[in-house]
Amino acid sequence: MSRTSRRTLRLAHRGDWRRAPENTLAALLAALAVPGCDGLEFDVRTSRDGVPILLHDETLARVQGRPERPRDMTASQLGAAGVSTLEEVLAAVPRGAFLDVEIKAVPLPSLVGVVEAYRGAELRNAVISSFVPAVLTAVRRWRPSWPLWLNAMDLAPGTLALARELGCVGVSAAWRSIDERSLARAGEARLDVAAWTVRRRLTFERLARLGVSAVCVEAAALDGVSSRP
Repeated sequence: MSRTSRRTLRLAHRGDWRRAPENTLAALLAALAVPGCDGLEFDVRTSRDGVPILLHDETLARVQGRPERPRDMTASQLGAAGVSTLEEVLAAVPRGAFLDVEIKAVPLPSLVGVVEAYRGAELRNAVISSFVPAVLTAVRRWRPSWPLWLNAMDLAPGTLALARELGCVGVSAAWRSIDERSLARAGEARLDVAAWTVRRRLTFERLARLGVSAVCVEAAALDGVSSRP
């Protein structure tokens, strides 16, 4: 899935965490209510009983104020602690919203089934992304046609080579690493480029002018309100 010919997407990073705890259904829906928000980026892990859930960290400490790890709790227990399931989110989010589904650890096949139930066998209007090559390898084995992004710190030649080796259509890189030269390298490798994570509208606008496919945004960049450098 190439996005190089279309406008830059504004993707809310873990939803609008100013309105509700990050990666919860409430935060994601709040972000989509912001004018100019094209979609969402969120993080997926797996519960003890094999249910895909939304959580960035390895524990619930930072967001939910609890010490447990999601892999040691059932989906029901996680729900009681305020953690949303992937199915809850996909069922509620409009199909027109673009999704960057970031998988934090090697997933169970159940994740593929949940995503496919709501976004189809061709993974409509979405990508699967990860910093972990083994995650992308597993997803590609299960669904060879699904678009993948390698999440990375930069667009160095080694990063681009790894993305090609993994069968990715793009790289989502730290925004400070993106400039005309690095974008040109990505273009030569026939890879789309997304950026993470931008807080200022001016930064978003600069990246859009450069031609990145999507930008993960939060704070003022999500609202579209310019802020001082």
